[in-house]
Parts: sequence; structure tokens; C-alpha cells
Amino acid sequence: MANELHYGDRIHLQNLFQGDGGYLDSNGNATAPGAKFNVYTAATPNRGEGTGTWEIVSGSCAATGAPVKSGDIIYLRNLYNGNGGYLDINGGANPGQKNAGSLYDVTTAWGKDRDENSSRWQIFDQTTSPLDGLVRFNDTVLLWNTFKGRGGFLETNGNGTVAGARYEVDTNPYFNRAADVTLWKILRA
Repeated sequence: MANELHYGDRIHLQNLFQGDGGYLDSNGNATAPGAKFNVYTAATPNRGEGTGTWEIVSGSCAATGAPVKSGDIIYLRNLYNGNGGYLDINGGANPGQKNAGSLYDVTTAWGKDRDENSSRWQIFDQTTSPLDGLVRFNDTVLLWNTFKGRGGFLETNGNGTVAGARYEVDTNPYFNRAADVTLWKILRA
């Protein structure tokens, strides 16, 4: 079916905080060891060429073109300048985010698995139709980082601090801590 998500597909991820928390976006060089770019959300999926576009890569050797299933381990490769790095957690959340239970800052990394599965994400579909376990475009998902078995859910938390950024992105152990901050809608790029 054309609406199913497959490995190799290019997507935008829209955060659903208060209905529209912006689009997952690489923005500015990161300074953390092993990091490539900082990650925020942006008001549009195309703030810069490829900054808000992500390729779905299998974390379990599924072939390109195979369907993505709820519960799969995936990588998200940013396509800024052809290779913006892999979505990754790197270092602790900032003090304000920690007050909301947050665990880690989110950046992109030069390569996969920078540190103990820090760039592996388990994708959980909220619901889909038909109920066959496959993930589809326009579905709402949660993304759980597998770093040391407890990397947290990808979320928005706090206003962006650089030009073009809408919200900060980090991870949190709480599912939907507040106002749909951990919910992401998959859109076709």
C-alpha cells in the first residue's frame, strides 16, 4: 500500500505540542563531543534545504523498501547537505528541562551508535488503519531512545534559542508529560 512507511522513505516529523509544536529540524553546529548539528523544531518542514527531512533507516538490518512496523528499532538520518547526521542523544538536558524530568539533549551525530545505541529509536504507532502493526504516513508515533535501555521519549521542551528554532528538543522518561510534547506526526517529505 502506498500509505505505508518503508525503510528508505523520507519524512518530516511534526510535533503535536498544542496542535503544532513545529517540525524536527537540524539547526546550527553542535559543540558536544561526537555531535554534528543541534536539533530543534522549526515552524516549517523546509526551514533550510534538507534540515527538516529525515530518512528512515532500519536498526535491525531490514532491507530498504521493507515496511516499518510499530515497535521496530530505527535510525533517523537527517538530509541537510545530503548527510546531516543521525538523530542522537548527547549529554544531559539543560537545568530548565531537568525540572520537567528531562534526561538528555538531542543532536545529530556523525555516525550511527555514537555511544551505546544513542542514535537508535524504537518507534511506537499510536494507532493506524487497518490494525496490522504497520506504520503509515499521517500516523502519530512516539520515539523511544534505546541508550542504556532508558534514553527517554523524544519531546519538545522550552522555547528555541537560535534563529529559526521554535522549540528545544530533548528526551523525557514520561510518555506525554504535557500537552502532547512526545507525539510526532509522520508526514511525507
